[in-house]
Amino acid sequence: MEFLERATVLTLAQLNPTVGAIAANAEKAYAAWQDARDAGADMVALTVMFITGYQVQDLNMKPALHQHAMRAIDQLAKQCADGPALGIGGPFAEDGKLYNAYYILQGGKISARVLKHN
Repeated sequence: MEFLERATVLTLAQLNPTVGAIAANAEKAYAAWQDARDAGADMVALTVMFITGYQVQDLNMKPALHQHAMRAIDQLAKQCADGPALGIGGPFAEDGKLYNAYYILQGGKISARVLKHN
């Protein structure tokens, strides 16, 4: 039986984002990512709808909010290019539909996105 030389290290960042404070929440996410990188993590995972804060309720229906959040996630992907993957929750809008999504940011881009469907 072959063994891994090094276990995968996952950092769970259970922080307290502020509803509607997208820039501040992005800064918190980046700081958590930096701490995880410095600790040798392979991935840091944040909570559902972290970028917008939770519960955004009707605020999320405003296109300006979810568009700003999606741009912030794109920017975070670029900022976090050289280090562990970052998992972060936020809105995703496409073809007139709005979703609660979980993004995986890795290598300077969004490498995966899972849409909540129930």
